[in-house]
Amino acid sequence: MATTVSLNEENRIHPINTEIAFGQNKDRLGGNEEETRETTSFGLCGQILIFVSYILVVLTCPVAVFYCTNVVQEYQRAVIFRLGRILPGGAKGPGLFFILPCIDTIVKVDLRTTIFNVPPHEILTRDSVTVTVDAVVYSRVIDPVASVTKINNIQSATQLLAQTTLRNILGTKTLHDILTDREGLANSMETHLDQGTGPWGVKVERVEIKDVRLPQSMQRSMAAEAEASREARAKVIAAEGEQKASRQLKEAADVIATSPTALQLRYLQTLTQISAEKNSTIIFPVPIDLLQTFKQGH
Repeated sequence: MATTVSLNEENRIHPINTEIAFGQNKDRLGGNEEETRETTSFGLCGQILIFVSYILVVLTCPVAVFYCTNVVQEYQRAVIFRLGRILPGGAKGPGLFFILPCIDTIVKVDLRTTIFNVPPHEILTRDSVTVTVDAVVYSRVIDPVASVTKINNIQSATQLLAQTTLRNILGTKTLHDILTDREGLANSMETHLDQGTGPWGVKVERVEIKDVRLPQSMQRSMAAEAEASREARAKVIAAEGEQKASRQLKEAADVIATSPTALQLRYLQTLTQISAEKNSTIIFPVPIDLLQTFKQGH
């Protein structure tokens, strides 16, 4: 019974081991095929041309050194084409490189951040207002091979994509959103641009909306609206001040009514203030009670 179980287990295990071994052999064969394809990708004619190029370099050694050596700066990468094919290893650099004459072509790619202005565009917002908007885009190359093989002119393509992206995004926003949420619009534009330029090997680092210009009629309307709003707030504040002042005066009158002497002291205080400001003015206070006495006599 134990022997039967072990045989069954062996029969279950062997197919799995066979599949694993076959997969490993297949991977090895695939790797060998890729290596063979890389080494023989130039073909027989290509190999002959490469051999002849090496011989030419050896024969013209003192002179060929000046034409076959290239220096790539720290902020650059070199994409080398040999007989139209990119050499294994991708972009090279920085440093000193040796290329074969007649069959090698070197393309240097700048990795520094580039800045360009998106020219002013007249854009119709969602609430049917025409505004003129311009922006600044900061971008840099992160994949030199893709930037050389997948796009013809990176700078021009990125600029045109930024213009269309700016128009498409702002066309879905209202004027209030554009004026109050510039940071959000810039982040949204940066995300869309990064998605579009990613396959080209370009990374959009930052987008800034520089200016939003409104038509003159819209500016006058907004200025009139703001002025009317300020005047309304000023009137409300003045009315609240009058209300508070009247309450304070009522309270002061109630206090003075309880003590007639307080009214005389207020007269004297007023005289002191007038004499400090206008010395040539002489005022004689007349008590109100005296005037009431003359009125009763008549």
